[in-house]
Amino acid sequence: MVNAFRQRLERGAPLVLDAAMGTELSRRGANTAPPLWSARALVETPELVEKVHRENVAAGAEILTIASFRLHGRNLRDGSCSISQGELIATAVALARHSMSEISSPPSKKFSSRVWIAGSLAPLEDCYEPARVPKQENILSSEHSEMAAALAAQGVDLILVETMNSIRELVAATAAAVSTGLPVLASIVTEAEGRLLSGEPISDAARALLSLSPPPDALGINCVPARRIGGDLAWLRAAAPGIPLVVYGNAGRALDEAKGLFTEPIDPYEYAALARGWLGAGARVVGGCCGTNAAHVLALRALLDEGTTTSPRPGR
Repeated sequence: MVNAFRQRLERGAPLVLDAAMGTELSRRGANTAPPLWSARALVETPELVEKVHRENVAAGAEILTIASFRLHGRNLRDGSCSISQGELIATAVALARHSMSEISSPPSKKFSSRVWIAGSLAPLEDCYEPARVPKQENILSSEHSEMAAALAAQGVDLILVETMNSIRELVAATAAAVSTGLPVLASIVTEAEGRLLSGEPISDAARALLSLSPPPDALGINCVPARRIGGDLAWLRAAAPGIPLVVYGNAGRALDEAKGLFTEPIDPYEYAALARGWLGAGARVVGGCCGTNAAHVLALRALLDEGTTTSPRPGR
């Protein structure tokens, strides 16, 4: 049976991914201290998680990413969380689905469609510190496999492998995700000079992903300042011609998340203008990362509704 999300990824207008969850929770006063970060809000302030989801859907997001960025078993143990991984993921999925049920009318007359739920599969340690990636391959494989299986068991529509900073962990996490049979978008965080934060070339990362059987459904870059992400997107496109691309930039490093201050703030209109170039380069999914919010999603939605930019249908 043909998967509905895979069909949508291949055809029609590009998809709009939601904006940041963790930094929005911080801005609204939620406790996002490590190691649980945004996942802590599932227990302490679930109403805020749902509110952020609801705002993104109202703005026109077609993919909602659940607050599972820090739900690996090691994060729960380090955070002394007594609630099981499965229960927390179930809560995260329920909050996302309930947020969709409260939208009385579609946000876009032209491209209205169903909303998909993405499970976030993040690095085991810090996404900005490649040196902290566990050395043992069996740990990478087993912990990411446990997380991917838990996401699939709770009914997500796809898995978003995101903010991966080294090829080793990127491949381990993506292999775990594709083994579930769900659609998988695999995204890296780069230094904006053609390399992952680990220093490894983007081209090597793309080749490693495309050698998996099956490979992920799309490759992407995220959590790179929006004004600088385009150069690395060009490297990725050259390394994976014809493959759907995913792009969601950030507003730089956080200066004060509670006050919404970042090193490279960007307003929604400039963000959408940059996204026009990403779409022209082959992006099939665009959204926002740290420091962005529903206003950025709304600007992306308006860009697509104008019909002034298109992304070529990817070939295989």
